Amino acid sequence: MALYIWIAAGSAIGGVCRFALSGLVAHRFGETIPWGTFAVNFLGSLLIGFIACVSSPDGRMLVHPTVRHMLMTGILGGFTTYSSFSLQTLNLARDGDIFRAAAYAVGTLILCFLAVWIGHVMASWINAINPT
Repeated sequence: MALYIWIAAGSAIGGVCRFALSGLVAHRFGETIPWGTFAVNFLGSLLIGFIACVSSPDGRMLVHPTVRHMLMTGILGGFTTYSSFSLQTLNLARDGDIFRAAAYAVGTLILCFLAVWIGHVMASWINAINPT
């Protein structure tokens, strides 16, 4: 149960950091293109790649599994789920499964875009219902 508490605390930290960084970048560069979200996804992907490698069994840093989960699942999971997606795609590619890595990446992009569109359409239908 303690692991869940550490992950929850990390998620809260990651969420606040995402909000702060995304807002800072959006304020600085504008919101015509979602640079804040891009910055968060890029930084989260960079950090999860670094932490996964440096704290792996072959890595240079011995990190307690709870700390690793708090950092990767909690903080970076709260910061951006894109970091997990990026790491999973990299792992497929590193394992020599380039086709699955590409299919996973393209499939995720297309299906998640489709899902967000369907969710938007569903909510638009609900919003259009006349409450009389």
